Amino acid sequence: MITMKENIKTLLLISLFFIGISKSLAQNKAVERKQRFNSDWKFVLGDNPENSTINLDDHNWRKLDLPHDWSIEGKSEKNNPSEGDGGFYPMGKAWYRKIFSVPAEWFGNKVSIYFEGVYMNAEVFINGKSIGTQPYGYTSFEYDLSPYLKFGEKNTIAVRVDNSQQKNCRWYSGSGIYRNVWLNVKSLVHVKTWGVAATTLEVKNNKAKIQVKTTLKNDTAVLQNFVVSTSILHGKDKTASPSESKITLESGEEKEITQIFTVENPKLWSLETPNLYSVKSVVIAASKAVDAATTDFGIRTIDFSAENGFALNGKKIKLNGGCVHHDNGALGAAAYDRAEERKVELMKKAGFNALRTSHNPPSEAFLDACDRLGMLVIDEAFDGWREKKNTYDYASIFDKWWKHDLESMVLRDRNHPSIIMWSIGNEIIERTKPEAVETAKLLSKAIKDIDPARPVTSAMTTWNQGWDIFDPLMAAHDVAGYNYQLHHAESDHERVPSRIIVQTESYPKDAFANWDLVQKHNYILGDFVWTAMDYIGESGIGRYVYPGEPEGEHWTGNLHPWHGAYCGDVDLMGWRKPISHYRSMLYNDTEKIYMAVKEPNPESGPIKLTSWAVWPTWESWTWPNHEGKNIEVEVYSKYPKVRLYLNGKNIGEKETIQAQEFKATFVIPYLAGELKAVGLENGKQKESVVLKTAGQASKIKVSADRKVIKADGQDLVYVSIEITDEKGVLNPNADNQLTFNVTGAGTIVGVDNANLKDTDLYVSNTRKAWNGRALVIIKSKNESGAINLEVTSPGLQKAVVKIQSAKEK
Repeated sequence: MITMKENIKTLLLISLFFIGISKSLAQNKAVERKQRFNSDWKFVLGDNPENSTINLDDHNWRKLDLPHDWSIEGKSEKNNPSEGDGGFYPMGKAWYRKIFSVPAEWFGNKVSIYFEGVYMNAEVFINGKSIGTQPYGYTSFEYDLSPYLKFGEKNTIAVRVDNSQQKNCRWYSGSGIYRNVWLNVKSLVHVKTWGVAATTLEVKNNKAKIQVKTTLKNDTAVLQNFVVSTSILHGKDKTASPSESKITLESGEEKEITQIFTVENPKLWSLETPNLYSVKSVVIAASKAVDAATTDFGIRTIDFSAENGFALNGKKIKLNGGCVHHDNGALGAAAYDRAEERKVELMKKAGFNALRTSHNPPSEAFLDACDRLGMLVIDEAFDGWREKKNTYDYASIFDKWWKHDLESMVLRDRNHPSIIMWSIGNEIIERTKPEAVETAKLLSKAIKDIDPARPVTSAMTTWNQGWDIFDPLMAAHDVAGYNYQLHHAESDHERVPSRIIVQTESYPKDAFANWDLVQKHNYILGDFVWTAMDYIGESGIGRYVYPGEPEGEHWTGNLHPWHGAYCGDVDLMGWRKPISHYRSMLYNDTEKIYMAVKEPNPESGPIKLTSWAVWPTWESWTWPNHEGKNIEVEVYSKYPKVRLYLNGKNIGEKETIQAQEFKATFVIPYLAGELKAVGLENGKQKESVVLKTAGQASKIKVSADRKVIKADGQDLVYVSIEITDEKGVLNPNADNQLTFNVTGAGTIVGVDNANLKDTDLYVSNTRKAWNGRALVIIKSKNESGAINLEVTSPGLQKAVVKIQSAKEK
């Protein structure tokens, strides 16, 4: 029985606790709940157990800001143990350290550190004390620092990263703290990280029914009574009446509450109008707000069925999808917010409406960009389960870590309206065995326990067994993912009419055949090509083979200097290849005619294609030493006919309707000048595209993707370089050595030319052009001012561009 004296003591403790919180808040009105923690780190390659100690002399360590990938700074070399899968880049072990101040007034709060991703085997130390490890390099994780902090003093955080066991991945992983880091400062009674889930239950009669689940945690030593006030906002405007719930939590207890809201006249999230809302959760104790969290989400409905396919907000949509890896080309794995946003912008411009995050959870910035820009996502957890593809891959830790990593992905990402499916695996080695079915059910249940609103898929394939052997495994999923096997869909539908199918990977060369199947059948949701964009690693996939080069697929041997995959619709600089224009034309109405020229075979023999390759085809009418020889011109068109002109002369007309797969090929003798293709409708010329022969390279043309960037030490500007003739026509054969000089409020963080056989350093101030183009990526400093870029090359007129870097107001 509790005595009156004990009651008074408990009330006194509670009162003292809330007085402490109120005092802390009063003294710390400017303290952010979530603070970017990317600046002023120190880094060293190698491993020494003393690197975690407080008083270590680290004055010789390198100073840097995050995100950081040390592998991309190294040289791609033929005998590196990462081999072709890792782009032949160096991996290894390294340490990061940061000394930071913790204000005395933070005492009585929960202070934690949140890593969006560290590749891999991260171990975190605070003031010399190890506080946890995270093996999987794609999982976001958080540690409570409060018990180990010295309030009012300097503190030392250290992170050991071990990516030395190679190979552990089938693509370029990068190495290091390659995603954002945050410091969180919360009240001891707070909304948990990833603790808010907003779900659209229905949209009907201009009203949306929204369910908000909120998980609260009491990290004090005593029972707490408080109120949770929840609002739904569109911008700064409240769109539904706030809901308040009274909560009682024991010490150390956490509890989930559920609140239902009605939003009048909701602005739905869609591909065309990606409207976003937010949930504001406020914890109120003793009439004071002690914690507040804001969570973005979108109001939208998704439906899947074999009868009607996929519908977003009741509108049927065919998925023109692409697979993407997580690297950012010249930046390696470093997931700068702007790099991730630009990647989604490029994919949107290329006509994709859906992306698959093969084969791991992406960065938060990537998903945020998909939300803002209107891009659908399949969020994927793993490349494999219990049976390994590489010696040190996820199979070695699957049993111990799958639940933690899978739940972390779903909890972190469940509020993104862009995500329409969860994927639990890719081409699982044990996929034909009965235990794979049980594993799929286990993983699917773990997801559905957190998020029952989205379907679960995984990518399946076989090249050496009967396809119907997968029926039990496919039945363990809501949507069956087919890799390269969509030609089985029609017979599969006859056998299993209820099956919903999406092609999770396909060969670029099969674009039309796959589009045709997708259009014909509602039970096929769409097609995801391998890949939407080139990437580092899996070296040589998508290559074409010139005479004298080693033949065979990318897995058949060491293909260095190839250090990346050339199977993307878009190259590493962001330039769209001809296949990108063709694929977009199939699915979209934004582009109706396009022309490119097939590279002729060398005199020494024919070009040969590998499985993921398409014929090397270029936007070029500059073919020196080919005068008078036949050359193939391809025109892609959504007009019924096209007409070709060479130097004003009518070469002829061809149909480009569906029976011709919207393509026409003209074989003509090469003659320098102007090549023009015209789209014809009812005999009338509607639209034209032109290619011109370039003269001698003489000028450098530069163009920045933005004129003003943020002076925060994080923002990026991408500057495209083109080498042109005197008239400004791109010379597609120019390979001049370029030198880049940046002065002012920025610094070069990457250079590129999209040539995956060029192993010159990506972190440099010089690069050869390839096909007349190059790219420079500049990062802002933490200061306002002009960023000046000068590009020079012997024999060419130099070019300059100025970008403004400004502090946000």
